[in-house]
Amino acid sequence: MLKRLYNFSNSWTGTIIIVLLVIFFIAQAFVIPSGSMKRTLLIGDYLFVKKYVYGIPTPHIPWIEVPVVPDFNDNGHLIEGDRPKRGDIVVFRYPLEPKTHFVKRCVAVGGDQLFIKDKVLYLRPHEGNEYIKNNYPKEKIIKIGDNLWVKNPYRDKFPGIQNDPNVIDNGVYPSEIFSFPPIEIEKDNFFMLGDNRDHSNDSRFWGSVPYKLIIGTPWFIYFSWDDNYKIRWNRVGRFVDTLELDKQFIDKNISLD
Repeated sequence: MLKRLYNFSNSWTGTIIIVLLVIFFIAQAFVIPSGSMKRTLLIGDYLFVKKYVYGIPTPHIPWIEVPVVPDFNDNGHLIEGDRPKRGDIVVFRYPLEPKTHFVKRCVAVGGDQLFIKDKVLYLRPHEGNEYIKNNYPKEKIIKIGDNLWVKNPYRDKFPGIQNDPNVIDNGVYPSEIFSFPPIEIEKDNFFMLGDNRDHSNDSRFWGSVPYKLIIGTPWFIYFSWDDNYKIRWNRVGRFVDTLELDKQFIDKNISLD
């Protein structure tokens, strides 16, 4: 039995099937195409996406993105799993063009409220005032009416998040960058923002992302190079969940635009 399995895995057919199974259920290669996640994830980062973190997504044939099986559960997943948490970097299907993959940071989950004023994100987690008091520093908490809100809840933890001081409210840039009205996130939906806040096409412009479109989370960077084809050795082999917390791996010399 083991010999047959070994021989099968060494055949072209076996190799293709094994590769597809890995892509369908475990991990898939992904390249960062834009600067919306600078300085956390950079253009030219090649990484693997862990696909089983939020359940098992309905498998699609790579490149042409045709589903292999129907969406039996009508939630985009063969097996339902955990939902993205606040602060997670998430890979998902772009709601306006599901064949396209986006990567952003989840800043709010279903039931949360948020708004943006003068580029500052304000979050009210759905768990309420006591949760906010017990889970966020006092200096980040503000009171509006009877409700507590958290000001810029992610910046201290994730050093790659930033705004571009050159982007000012002069009528040239979209108003959503500077101010966004208070909203409540729908159940089983997730509000996504790029870490490069002023140069990101995200939920401010096309709404929250339903669980149905969630794919997974970045795992580790297996290769990285810049526009001049210079290899970024300090990023190769780094796990994203540790890199995003470590200031020494955030390239301060990268332009924001």
